[in-house]
Amino acid sequence: MTGASRGIGRGIAERLAADGALVAVHHARNVEAAAEVVDSIRATGGDAFPLRTELGVPGDAQALYSAFDAELLRRGIEPRLDILVNNAAVSGSARIHEVTPELVDRIFSVNVTALLFVTQEGLTRMPDGGRIINLSSAITRMSYPESVVYSMSKGAVNTLTLALAKELGPRGITVNAVAPGFTATDMNAKLRTTPEGVARLAGLSVFDRIGNPSDIAGLVAFLASPDSLWVTGQRLDASGGMHL
Repeated sequence: MTGASRGIGRGIAERLAADGALVAVHHARNVEAAAEVVDSIRATGGDAFPLRTELGVPGDAQALYSAFDAELLRRGIEPRLDILVNNAAVSGSARIHEVTPELVDRIFSVNVTALLFVTQEGLTRMPDGGRIINLSSAITRMSYPESVVYSMSKGAVNTLTLALAKELGPRGITVNAVAPGFTATDMNAKLRTTPEGVARLAGLSVFDRIGNPSDIAGLVAFLASPDSLWVTGQRLDASGGMHL
């Protein structure tokens, strides 16, 4: 579970652990937040361990799985990956005239390149019947010029999801994308600093509220379960009907 120390990632990690999964709580830098997630999971009877590696740098996938394998072996478990949730991502607001090469490199290195190679390496440990769930975004079905590079990166995630679903179908591995709308996380905290900002975001949903991480976690839990074995190659909207 990449990017699991806060926000949507934390919500998903806690839900999967509650459903019985041993969760690797991946994070890049926030040791305290990851430890809090692990403690929260263990306090409710689940099991998890922190996994600290930086994504978007050379050798990131290898470093991640080296740490992952080492922890499983320490526990007496042969390295195996049944469910991969690709949640880690970075954002960056910029209209077309504000885009820089540095911004493109930063966003694509984490949101696309790292996701691709974390998946590639993970497949060497995934048995037939596994699950891959990629976190996309509802902005891939609407125009959002305020964050053009981030939107592009999530479009790439959708395309990869389609390709992998067909590629891995013979192995019974499902590959799906979940596309949240505005959710109460650190990523959009600046947009929620005033009552007017909260009301504006809430009004985008037919339910007139901002999403919670648990709203996304429930859908991911379904895709990670045996009940979803006949669902693959899909982008499931989890935006609360945003911009219908």
